[in-house]
Amino acid sequence: MNTTKLPVTVLTGFLGSGKTTLLNRILTENHGLRIAVIENEFGEVGIDHELVINADEEIFEMNNGCICCTVRGDLIRIIGSLMKRRDQFDHILIETTGLADPGPVIQTFFVDDEMKDKLALNAIVTLVDARHIPLHLESSEEAVKQIAFADSILLNKTDLVTPAELHALEARIKAINGVAKLQRCQNANIPIDSVLDIGGFNLDRAIGIDPRFLDPEYPFEWGGILEVSAGTLTFEANENPDPSMTAVLIPVSATDEESLALAREIAVRAFSHDAIEASSGSALTADGTPYDLILQEGTMSWTCKIETTGPLAIFTQHYPEELDLKFLSQTGELQPAISASYKPDHSHDETVTSVGIQADGDCDEKKLNTWLSKLLRERGTDIYRMKGVFAIKGNPNRFIFQGVHMLLDPADGGPWGNKPRRTSLVFIGRDLDRAELNQSFRKCLA
Repeated sequence: MNTTKLPVTVLTGFLGSGKTTLLNRILTENHGLRIAVIENEFGEVGIDHELVINADEEIFEMNNGCICCTVRGDLIRIIGSLMKRRDQFDHILIETTGLADPGPVIQTFFVDDEMKDKLALNAIVTLVDARHIPLHLESSEEAVKQIAFADSILLNKTDLVTPAELHALEARIKAINGVAKLQRCQNANIPIDSVLDIGGFNLDRAIGIDPRFLDPEYPFEWGGILEVSAGTLTFEANENPDPSMTAVLIPVSATDEESLALAREIAVRAFSHDAIEASSGSALTADGTPYDLILQEGTMSWTCKIETTGPLAIFTQHYPEELDLKFLSQTGELQPAISASYKPDHSHDETVTSVGIQADGDCDEKKLNTWLSKLLRERGTDIYRMKGVFAIKGNPNRFIFQGVHMLLDPADGGPWGNKPRRTSLVFIGRDLDRAELNQSFRKCLA
């Protein structure tokens, strides 16, 4: 049995930075390694596997959203499946979506016991688009974190900027992360060992960036246990940070850390609205879902009926101090016997979305070129990333394009073979008009 830990490299970088280009180089260069690839897409239509050229390595695709939001689900499941065939691979490479916060991905390799025992995190490799990253460093927390957590930074597309712009960008990157190895490149052309043979992720530096780096994320920010009496319990607040707030109430057996921890796991499922079997000591509400506390302007006051005297665990979406939140019984204010604060789930810019389009049959090449040119000219600043595989009338090969803002990179994708001629494309950007994009594309069909 092979007892050596399997190395894992996380490949990240903002949308359009060149991750697929680098991945294609890794999969085709003669480095002698057997690599399993896990790739993630932020999009309704999964097409990244179409953009990765044929290789002997196995590619696993996750297209259910941001990999940092599914890291404890599909990622662990896929890696668990890979580890059953441990002797067939020398390296695992995880390519994250361009909108992923790499922190939760990295964290998994240090807090999940099975993964910690069998896998070794080789490095976080971040690609940076020299032309377009300045547009996103001010507005995207993910873009900054991708640079901050990196062990190796590949400053790509350096031919698209002036020497002065490149010098200024390098200074900005070093201000975010001054210890990562920084390499300039074009078309992601760098020595492969600078990606696959770095030798270890620096956990101490990650904790320096985020002191709570190893803390798990929860869908709530606070939990505590109150001693309550049968009757009523009132939530009262004087601040209004949010139009509504979710809370979960769970009867427990004691006012100790173990009881709070057991209730916390029930609350995690409740906040995600998963079904919970109502049983003695674990019932939440009449229908098994969290309470939703509606915050009125200025003051919130909400009362629930307590059936039984005893300890009650409460988990709230916000920290009580954010709302000046008080818990009141018939006899006065109640103080928690034990409480804890939690690292909340990270959030994404909700104005950044994806629109996926699929259509059978062929496109008219002239109409398609006119449509793409007009779209880039009018909406290029809002479209962060475009990816597509097209069937063009009269062309026996697939037509592939990848775009970043106003730049478009077309390529021949090779023969369709036995695959049906079908167009698939994805747009990722800000304030996208789904109906308009679909309607205008349909006019390109032959």
